[in-house]
Amino acid sequence: MKNILQWGVALGVVLGAALALAALAWQPDKPLPLLEQRWAGAPSQWLAVSIEATKESPATQIKLHLRDEGPRNDPHPIVLLHGTGSSLHTWDGWAKQLVATRRVVRIDLPGFGLTGGFADGNYSMQRYNATLSALMAALKLPPSIIVGNSLGGMLAWRFSLHAPQQVNKIVLINSIGYPVQIRDMPMAFVLPQLPVLKYIVPYSLPRFTIENSLHSVYSDHKKVTPKLVDRYFELALRPGNRQALIDQFAMRRSSDLYGQTAALIGKVHTPAFILWGADDQLVPLAHAGWFNKDIAHSSLAILPGLGHVPMEEDPVKSLAVVRQFLN
Repeated sequence: MKNILQWGVALGVVLGAALALAALAWQPDKPLPLLEQRWAGAPSQWLAVSIEATKESPATQIKLHLRDEGPRNDPHPIVLLHGTGSSLHTWDGWAKQLVATRRVVRIDLPGFGLTGGFADGNYSMQRYNATLSALMAALKLPPSIIVGNSLGGMLAWRFSLHAPQQVNKIVLINSIGYPVQIRDMPMAFVLPQLPVLKYIVPYSLPRFTIENSLHSVYSDHKKVTPKLVDRYFELALRPGNRQALIDQFAMRRSSDLYGQTAALIGKVHTPAFILWGADDQLVPLAHAGWFNKDIAHSSLAILPGLGHVPMEEDPVKSLAVVRQFLN
């Protein structure tokens, strides 16, 4: 009986602390029209796509937020895919340098940015592959260069296996693929995975957790400006995005995601360029060498002094080493 009482007291303390945190950090969703007004200016557009059914999920539809810039006669457009918790804005620096001569398409992946989540909460790689296929078909894109960072990197190389006829080359930037023990998990990713707090996260989001998370992915913390924090913070408050993040982490825990994917990497035969920020605290530098070894037609560049999002932290330096491959 004494042990039961002690456990009851401990549980009460935990629940009380969780409720106190929720009260202090309560943060309502931001209305979508206000977010669109600030983050979906020209050249943003919206595209409703129908996504085919997969073995594990029914057919569905989603309205994608995207930007499609540059000459329409580009024989191999460049499709840019962001990572977890990010948005198409992470590619602003690259797009600015590329659109004069190349067609550049970037999207907010479902569950992030302004696109919003899937109604059924299914964020499998098969569902993401089907989404990318639907996007390319809707835009009538020829075989394209698929560039992805982190989660977007995994989608890039997985898509090259799913639809090789739609892919000309791939660029993997600090990509996910192999099992990993994250050294410095961003706080914004930790909270949705905690058993109690995951029920509170959809209604709370302390701004400092976003700043802390950006410090985890940037090597130079001086570049984590209030304006940058604002962007990530406000887009995280898009209705449904916080629940989508919880759903995604739940799916990853319930499946052998990385064990399954690592076995597939050696089957990639699409020409690949692997770019890595050497100071990545999320995905170890060793993984860059593993990708380069396991993908037959690949080359590798490592950028000292940059973290998990080198294309955002230093768009000029990061794009410079990839330009020859893109061309």
